[in-house]
Amino acid sequence: MTELPSEFAFIDWIRSRVPTDPDVPIGIGDDAAMLRFGKTECLVTVDMLMDGVDFWLHETDAAAIGHKALAVSLSDIAAMAAKPLAAVIAVALPKAGGRQLAERIYTGIAALAAEFQVAIVGGDTNSWDGPLVISSTVLGTPTGKGPVRRRGAKPGDWIFVTGQLGGSILGKHLKFKPRVREAIALHEAVELHAMIDISDGLAADLHHILEESRVGARIRSADLPVSEDAHRFDDLRSPIEHALSDGEDFELLFTVAPDDGSHLCIFPPGGVPLTLIGEITSERTCVLVDKEGQSTPLPPLGWVHSLENESRPQSSG
Repeated sequence: MTELPSEFAFIDWIRSRVPTDPDVPIGIGDDAAMLRFGKTECLVTVDMLMDGVDFWLHETDAAAIGHKALAVSLSDIAAMAAKPLAAVIAVALPKAGGRQLAERIYTGIAALAAEFQVAIVGGDTNSWDGPLVISSTVLGTPTGKGPVRRRGAKPGDWIFVTGQLGGSILGKHLKFKPRVREAIALHEAVELHAMIDISDGLAADLHHILEESRVGARIRSADLPVSEDAHRFDDLRSPIEHALSDGEDFELLFTVAPDDGSHLCIFPPGGVPLTLIGEITSERTCVLVDKEGQSTPLPPLGWVHSLENESRPQSSG
């Protein structure tokens, strides 16, 4: 498998140092953690969005920023096939116009929270001379069969995605609807072996499943559901490359046994838009198969936060 990029290497570094806890049945390594309080189980996830990275405040309606801030965390809960219950929001606001900005952000948060019956139960508010930063923490509860993790993919599984992929920067990344209801419907219809939401990019997030499940994959380029927005780019990358690596599609990527896959192809629950894009393999490699049947390695293409080590001056001696 391809070596993890720096961001994920740091996460692995933390993960190797966190002790196990009987009250934390799911810790670092999935879209959400799960805590146990007696007989009650609670899922928790957190996301932080920053002006200049996840949106551009000078050209984006603040309500859309609020929508996205909550939606990305709801998407993590969806990836576990869980039900969101409550959210806590923290903001670092620019001092100039901070109150009006905060109110507009809240309208976007409140509208999405109402749609998914999520209670806004608190948070933290700060102001500073820097750009807008907003963090959302969402609590959820497992449904029926329990949380779906990244680690359950099996050789022979069929790989599916919901919706279309690529070109999200043209607008989808700000207005997408998290696939909460779709995930629960899929969870009720079949046995989901592994699932993740596509935030960093299809290829990158597929590799998370492969790493956790210790398997490989074959993806067919001709079967990828490429969005119209991915075709609109006039750059050096093909629409397929955009679909594989753009990220922020916030669709679901999941694996199921072939029998369940056949069922989904005929009877997608609730009209969920599904596409079969490949299979899980026992060989721990990930390849992209073109229309002629030729295979090429598929690395974890997608967005990665850069975490550079502090530079040190070389000795002059």
